[in-house]
Amino acid sequence: MKYMEFLSTLRRNKVSIFSLRDIENIFPDANVGTIKNNLTNWLKKGYIERLKRDLYACVEPVLESEIPDFYIANRLYTPSYISLETALSLHNIIPEIAAQVTSVTTRPSREFKNRHGVFIYRSCKKRAFTGYRIVSYEGYKVFIADEEKALVDFLYFKLRHGLSIDFDEERFDEDILKGIEWKKARGYAELFNKATINKLKDCRNWLKLEC
Repeated sequence: MKYMEFLSTLRRNKVSIFSLRDIENIFPDANVGTIKNNLTNWLKKGYIERLKRDLYACVEPVLESEIPDFYIANRLYTPSYISLETALSLHNIIPEIAAQVTSVTTRPSREFKNRHGVFIYRSCKKRAFTGYRIVSYEGYKVFIADEEKALVDFLYFKLRHGLSIDFDEERFDEDILKGIEWKKARGYAELFNKATINKLKDCRNWLKLEC
């Protein structure tokens, strides 16, 4: 299989990040050994890059545009969705943050580093793995927490790691926070624990909102 044929087929199938199994599905008649050899050779030549074990992406300048880090985050560790500081920043609840992308997963907590940045994953129980939606981001479909879930995730994991929360120092945009659906946020907090519920109440009191 020639590389340009391979790349053309990936584009036709709208695939930018792929595993060996993905390639086997796209090229069902290809020999698995040949596919592995091709991936190894293309990796050495710099045509593709390894994001982690058995997960690859095509490298610039072959691609027309860079793959967004949010999409990479979703694919690096599944299931997961963008949340915490990254989602809060995306929703303009906090100012823009550093290049690391923070996500929530039902799998063990992990961290990955590659040329695209640092990708951090926090583990939660399956019942709390909700409150996200599919959005279009730079031409890709990505899973991102809504405003309420991003806030509750942030509070929960701060408390879980024994970190104090001073709302005067968190740089929250008060006007945006006042406009979120607090009943929905309360429902998300109940999926975690009483400490998270109480801290959400503290946040509401800090905003001087009526109970």
